[in-house]
Amino acid sequence: MKNSLKETMQKRPVFGMTIYTGSSAIVESLGYFGFDFAFIDSEHTPFTVTELREVILSARHSGVSPLVRVTRPDEIEIRKALELGAEGIIVPHVKTKEDMEICVRGSKFPPKGRRGYDATVRSANYGAIGFNSSEYIKNSNDTEMVIPMAEDYEFMDNINELMSVEGIDAINFGPADFALSKNIRTFYDMSHPETQAALKEIVSIAKPKGIGVMAPAVPPTMENVKNLIAKGVNMVIMGSDMFNYQNALKNIKENVLEKYLEEIK
Repeated sequence: MKNSLKETMQKRPVFGMTIYTGSSAIVESLGYFGFDFAFIDSEHTPFTVTELREVILSARHSGVSPLVRVTRPDEIEIRKALELGAEGIIVPHVKTKEDMEICVRGSKFPPKGRRGYDATVRSANYGAIGFNSSEYIKNSNDTEMVIPMAEDYEFMDNINELMSVEGIDAINFGPADFALSKNIRTFYDMSHPETQAALKEIVSIAKPKGIGVMAPAVPPTMENVKNLIAKGVNMVIMGSDMFNYQNALKNIKENVLEKYLEEIK
């Protein structure tokens, strides 16, 4: 299975959107509108990893890279997401070195990890004619992305130990949960000094190791995007399907419906 996101990241920052609705049409549209990745969430939604098959297929169909956020550091969930055809996995609430090692162990085949092997899965093209197991293992290890989330103060407390684990491709900084873990109610506003310091430290350790940094631009404006990239972020989340839909509805309500109803009173 062709994976190209890591290759694109060698040339420029990449852009995606979080998917909460599970809508295959929205995911497919991301590819047609030129987005690089779909951040498909199974943590904050009712979808299990195995129920995301159609969404992953839709991403593959339009050429947008499907990244699946599993519910926790769990080798089985991670393996299932990758076998379904995810180009990478995003793992929430990684707090310890053991959590970080689970991310790699579940994602990578030996010698890089301990991922279980089976050729009758989508990521292996179901072992179709011409399938080569060694090439499949090498391609998976080289191109599928392992992206733990730094969204707790424990990650920052243990950052040097966590970042010593080999096999990580990017770190997803979650400013809302990071701030909440310290009882700071700033959510996606990254202007708080502690939030800024955390992102700066992640970039300072990740960049020399060739590890990417993902963070959300909320709202997804040109100013916010440029600020993140200037700080060293090279995987930019352009809001979510629900956030962007909510804002589109709000705009229609305030600028059309309310004005029209006021006019006809």
